[in-house]
Amino acid sequence: MPYVYSDPSRESETYSLPNVEIFEIVEGDESGLEAGWYYAFGFPGCLWDGEPDGPYASEADAVEAAREE
Repeated sequence: MPYVYSDPSRESETYSLPNVEIFEIVEGDESGLEAGWYYAFGFPGCLWDGEPDGPYASEADAVEAAREE
């Protein structure tokens, strides 16, 4: 599951971590999430800061939506 920066300009900062997890649900699951791409704010190895947002049609759409928020 890839992590991205909500602010792409922070990627070059030495001590900055990506803060958005992007993931895909292939088919609906027991958590109630529909199939599609989602994003959730949180650092690698940590719990999310809230509920995931989605579904989106593609990974790029999920990244774009996360960066708009």
